[in-house]
Amino acid sequence: MNFKLLTLAVSGILTVGVATSATAVVTTSPVRQSTDLTEFNSVHSQGAIAQNVEEQTNIRVYEKASPAVVTVDTDKSNGSGTIISPDGMVLTNAHVVSAGGTVNIILSDGRKLVADVIGFGEEGLDLAVVKIRGQNNLPTIPLARPGSVKVGQQAFAIGNPFGQFQGTFTVGIVSRIDQQRGLIQTDAAINPGNSGGPLLNSSGELIGVNTSIFTRGRGGGSIGIGFAISADKIPAFLTAVREGRAPRVAQARSPFGNKSPQKVPLNGPAVSGLLTDKSSVLPTDNSFFDLYSFEGKAGQQITIEMKSQEIDPYLILLGPNQREIAQDDDGAGSKDARITVRLPADGTYTLVANSYQARQSGAYTLELKASAPTAPSRAILQEEGALVAGGPVLPSDNSLYREYTFEGRSGQAVTISLESTDFDPYVAIFGPNGRLVAENDDGSDSTKNAFLTVTLPATGRYRVIVNAYDASGRGRYTLTVR
Repeated sequence: MNFKLLTLAVSGILTVGVATSATAVVTTSPVRQSTDLTEFNSVHSQGAIAQNVEEQTNIRVYEKASPAVVTVDTDKSNGSGTIISPDGMVLTNAHVVSAGGTVNIILSDGRKLVADVIGFGEEGLDLAVVKIRGQNNLPTIPLARPGSVKVGQQAFAIGNPFGQFQGTFTVGIVSRIDQQRGLIQTDAAINPGNSGGPLLNSSGELIGVNTSIFTRGRGGGSIGIGFAISADKIPAFLTAVREGRAPRVAQARSPFGNKSPQKVPLNGPAVSGLLTDKSSVLPTDNSFFDLYSFEGKAGQQITIEMKSQEIDPYLILLGPNQREIAQDDDGAGSKDARITVRLPADGTYTLVANSYQARQSGAYTLELKASAPTAPSRAILQEEGALVAGGPVLPSDNSLYREYTFEGRSGQAVTISLESTDFDPYVAIFGPNGRLVAENDDGSDSTKNAFLTVTLPATGRYRVIVNAYDASGRGRYTLTVR
């Protein structure tokens, strides 16, 4: 099953993998013998010169820009930012700092300083400026000249992917420019945690603010399709901030723009819809979509089906907090989509009726069926334990973990909760084939406990990974699978 992840590139996604080893095989072939090395030396020297020029550009851009790239930490999120004034103005994404809490800035030299949010973007512009307290001589990154970005030019990203690798530098090109949405597409690797960090040109100038990725699989990382807000949108925003006209409170924003969803009842008649070139468009892949909403209750199991003979249907379900709960491409057989899930909370749920392919038009039907809310089902697995020094650690970030297993069946809906008052829990579930099914850091904006609701894709033994969000996590936890 393919997944279309809409999540903005904030940190909190941890890839838990199984390391494998491989044996290198060296083959030999006859070597052309020649007493005249002129041709070899000529080609070798040109290649070396080209390589050196490219390497020198990379090194120069990094050394020039990296001192002004920072980590932006709050109580509830993590991202990156760019210092744009010597007195400590830092440009980042609104979604990195909009949840509230103390904003801490970690400079490239490791200093940790407190900052205040002084302005947010308007009308869905995912930008914010925070001001570091008590600074006056910080390094900065200049803005590129408006309109100077061209498809094919080199692009460089610096940031703190996954909230753990500050100062990471990646290289690519400008792959596409979306003038309508003011976005720059790049294949420079952008991962969760790069949000708010700079996209740079070969002169070390800011050409964009990294904001989102398009990827496959829950918790997936970069597949070479990342998006940055064009620097052309920044000057007017900064002027509003400096003049005190920018909002001081985060503006409501949605990946679906200002489109209002159509309300539909559960267990009502099938809804007929039509995706056309007049429909709303997802910026991540230019596919058409319609929005629906329904009222749900905690513990209620729902089944949503989207069918069509004209398009390849795709469904995405968001919870009351607008976080993704489930998505599906071909779960109903053929190309039809189906989501079956037990709702985690009372509230208004948003459903995205989408096409898998870009700009695909056609008619579809949508059905939403629900059971009555039920009391929590019996626990499949309930464990209390502790992450302690000396236990197994993940090689990716040296965080402690424990592993549990249970038997599941295809189509079974399960909920997994990992709770702790001692550390920030992180939970992941792997299928019988060893592949990641789902993972979670914070179950909601109000808790650091981890929570998952998933429909098991196959019958067999599942592995649940109890993990701490970072290497400092220690203490007791409770794991429940129902």
